[in-house]
Amino acid sequence: MAFLLLNKGMTAEEKTTIARFIDLAAAAAGSGYNAGEPEYHFLDDIEPGNGDSLERVAGDVCACTACKLAESRKNAVPGEGSQQPLVMVIGEGPGADEDATGRPFVGRAGQLLDKMLASIGLFRESNCYIANVIKCRPPGNRDPQPIETDACSSFIKRQIQLLNPRYILCVGRIAGQALLNTSESIGRLRGKFIDFHAGEKTIPFLATYHPSALLRNEELKRPAWEDLKLLRSALDKALMVTSRDI
Repeated sequence: MAFLLLNKGMTAEEKTTIARFIDLAAAAAGSGYNAGEPEYHFLDDIEPGNGDSLERVAGDVCACTACKLAESRKNAVPGEGSQQPLVMVIGEGPGADEDATGRPFVGRAGQLLDKMLASIGLFRESNCYIANVIKCRPPGNRDPQPIETDACSSFIKRQIQLLNPRYILCVGRIAGQALLNTSESIGRLRGKFIDFHAGEKTIPFLATYHPSALLRNEELKRPAWEDLKLLRSALDKALMVTSRDI
């Protein structure tokens, strides 16, 4: 089956037509044998502001079967939090606790993340939205494969555009590399704001270590705290400017 990185604005029917054409061309160029038409599970591309919503994204996530992770998941994990967040926190993907509950960051790493956010006045109940680049748990918590990250990419893009956060806090190497389309290490990505382009918008993007990495290596806690202080300082300045404009 062909896996496609298709442009925005395509319907599921259009994607299926192209996928079938590519599969037929590949069969003709190879053995000439065509095993028949496989079943495709593409979704229509939805542009924010044109009937899209966080609820629609969540429904699409839970119905998605675009990669094999759908076969082993208990629950897809769309994300949760404020619908008008100061900060959108984006991690890698669900673990066992998240797969069991359908909620992001609820295990040990999630409990630490909540404490990290609270230390700078951020809470998923009021001013944060928390999501992952991968919406289903990879078996054994392995790293997601590129085909799986690509299959989920439209969901996180739609969420970012719908939420339009003041800042993005990215936790972990895999999420940072997927969102920025880079192979840079988290050590090189962290510690500074990067312009993240979401459609016509540019959002300040800050990467830091994943909470699970802090649980494994306490030496990472100090640089992670420096990253959080950098974010808090930027938020304070942004809110001060906003209050002056009111």
